[in-house]
Amino acid sequence: MKLPDIDSGYLVDILLRLLSTPSPSGYTDRVVHLVSEELERLEVPFELTRRGAIRATLDGSVSQPDRAIVAHIDTLGAMVKGLKDNGRLQLVAVGHWNARFAEGARGTLFTDTGQLRGTILPLKASGHTFAPEIDDQPGGWDFVEFRIDTIARNLKDLLRIGIHVGDFIAIDTSPEISESGFINSRHLDDKAGAAVLLCAIEAVRRERIPLPVDCHPLFTISEEVGSGASAALHQDVAEMLTIDNGTTAPGQNSSEFGVTIAMADQSGPFDYHLTRRVIQLCQEFAIPHQRDVFRYYRSDSAAALEAGNDVRTALVTFGVDASHGYERIHLDALESLARLIGVYMQGPPLFKRDRFDMGPRAGFPTQPG
Repeated sequence: MKLPDIDSGYLVDILLRLLSTPSPSGYTDRVVHLVSEELERLEVPFELTRRGAIRATLDGSVSQPDRAIVAHIDTLGAMVKGLKDNGRLQLVAVGHWNARFAEGARGTLFTDTGQLRGTILPLKASGHTFAPEIDDQPGGWDFVEFRIDTIARNLKDLLRIGIHVGDFIAIDTSPEISESGFINSRHLDDKAGAAVLLCAIEAVRRERIPLPVDCHPLFTISEEVGSGASAALHQDVAEMLTIDNGTTAPGQNSSEFGVTIAMADQSGPFDYHLTRRVIQLCQEFAIPHQRDVFRYYRSDSAAALEAGNDVRTALVTFGVDASHGYERIHLDALESLARLIGVYMQGPPLFKRDRFDMGPRAGFPTQPG
């Protein structure tokens, strides 16, 4: 096993391409094609589910017990809830995020026949008109509206334009990368995770690193609405590593630097043995890392288990400041995570016994105690 040489230029390039491709949950076809084209360029075989989740395959020396590594390519967004008499649009969130983070955001409205640009604004948006009432108005999705950049003075105009209830709105990401390595953008959750996974794949392919068992990179398209990796898993996948964002906030141990390893989230503890394997790899290869527990958080791992998949799961993250808002990460965390994914792919399976769905007690592990 060796640390792969991570191409930071490729990592940034694919991240920016992902961020520039709208993909709110339910409107993900474009980003599915983007990732598929990149896998084709890397000469990695893959398949698509009916709805567009991607299951790629990196062949190993043996096919069982194989592993999966998953990142999601859907994001938060909004949908038209109603057409208003003032020519603006009532909204409902796609995914779980607070409307205060949407106020002032630019976005693209996708209609049946085209797309329109616009801005999410509070109902009272003019300081020259409402003065202190701006600060006093309540927050929430019932108190914002979408202003379209076209002539739309009333409900009749909206109908003439061809806008309907249920039209999707993708929020602009507005990425900015500083000379110090900080990356500011919306939807780093989990476009950054997908970029990390593609970067690790690129390194393994470029360096022709042999793998001991089949590895299946998965790119899911509905994590933000709860279903995530409930599909696309082979039944013989024994262990699944999820890549997603950590939360750098007061009371948390996540960091914007190195790898943040989740020990548990609101769904419960992650698999003891797979999580310790990840920690061991960080220690062995001197990858900076820390551990954290997330109280208000779930990921593709939870979706896979709730769907009935009997698979060991662990969660590795890049620390995000202001998650589900205007997010910030550091390139160091993404590079560290790509290195970890690269060495994890090279390791042996946790337990040979795991190639069986059911089996005898022989070979079953024991936790220390």
